[in-house]
Amino acid sequence: MPHSHGVDSEVGRLRTVLLHRPGAELARVTSRGGDPAVAGRVPAVGLVREEHDAFAQVLRDHGVEVLYLAELLEQAMAHQPARRQAVTAALDDANLGDDLRGQVHRHLDGLDPGELSRVLIAGLTPGEFRTGRGATYELLGPHDFVIPPLPDLLLTRDSSVWLGGSMAVASPASARRREAALTQVVYAHHPAFAGVTPLYRPGFEPLEGGDVLLLASGVVAMGIGARTAPAAVERLARRAFDARLAHTVLAVPIGQCREAAHLGTVCAVVDVDTLVMHPALAYTLTARTVTPRDQGLQVSRPQPFLEAAALAMGLDHLKVIDTGPGQAAAGREQRDGGDVLAIAPGLAVSCERNAGTNARMEAAGIKVIRVPGGGRGGPRRMSCPISRDPVRADGAGPGGRPSGTALARGGGPPEPPASPPRFPPSHRALAQAGGLGPYPVRACGPACP
Repeated sequence: MPHSHGVDSEVGRLRTVLLHRPGAELARVTSRGGDPAVAGRVPAVGLVREEHDAFAQVLRDHGVEVLYLAELLEQAMAHQPARRQAVTAALDDANLGDDLRGQVHRHLDGLDPGELSRVLIAGLTPGEFRTGRGATYELLGPHDFVIPPLPDLLLTRDSSVWLGGSMAVASPASARRREAALTQVVYAHHPAFAGVTPLYRPGFEPLEGGDVLLLASGVVAMGIGARTAPAAVERLARRAFDARLAHTVLAVPIGQCREAAHLGTVCAVVDVDTLVMHPALAYTLTARTVTPRDQGLQVSRPQPFLEAAALAMGLDHLKVIDTGPGQAAAGREQRDGGDVLAIAPGLAVSCERNAGTNARMEAAGIKVIRVPGGGRGGPRRMSCPISRDPVRADGAGPGGRPSGTALARGGGPPEPPASPPRFPPSHRALAQAGGLGPYPVRACGPACP
């Protein structure tokens, strides 16, 4: 167990991460039908577990401590307040009805911590709950669940995100609220997180962790769209400012972007000055800069996202690497190629099938560690960093020691960035040349060719 927690960027040397190893909850979606929208995009469960295990091993091989959500939940279930909170969340389902809810409550109260945590994640079928009775129970279909499984629990970044030494637990507006509820139980009751201050919790305005991007120390970008509401940006920004965990929040509308499930799937930070972005969005995304003031919050007019980000990060320009091979037919890679996890500045874990994006990152000086998979989310969505080393803007870690980019390039000091052109080349030319920056962001925006 880690003795300290803290994350102030997406690229500091990763020390501890929270994962969920997929299991029975996925198998049940495919074998029993479940939600067709989910079942139709779930590959073979055995393959998903093998790919996830390979990803976890890569992290361990690079010195990262891997914590598993299910193990932490089982340990937390030994404490009565944690059990009570978790069971209450599982029973908060209008489809149960009053009679069946009471019966299920008594059933869950009689389970040991291991079995209870399994049911909370994998769900409960009528066949497993043979003591059920009453109209609701009798009317359940052969593929219905008494407690539905949580097939998306492995996407741990969606359920929570850390800012400094505090955590923000998501508040999903969808059926995924139970995932956030279980994550909240772990943070609130497991001894490993004793004393950690929560910044956000389920029940607040809609927010998912995948929309929160830590661009640099003190600079947070938040996507606004189907998963995260403007009011969530206001609440989280206010709390982060009050706790002195951030000085700037960028509010980034993504609701009209078909490519963007979350901001974090179309924009990833892989070095202190380098982003990986969906090419159609690099110059069209805008942002409003939110900063604290004596009374409330100060909100700027819309600016090009790249410009606002660079200014908030204290950089003259940002380097941008396009996802995909730069062709419209590439579709999936352009959407998913940005789902990468930096484990140090200039050192990123990416799905091997995103060949074009990986080649572009390497051409830009990023060291890429390839892992199999991507069918149920990429390395970033499948991981919630809990502890990272702080990193300076020059790529050095604590004490001025070179880390990340410097280490990946042979141990010397980071290479100075190339001088940016006075005016950016066209997006088409960049795509043909590999989509590499650096881009002088002050000259870039929605009007870029």
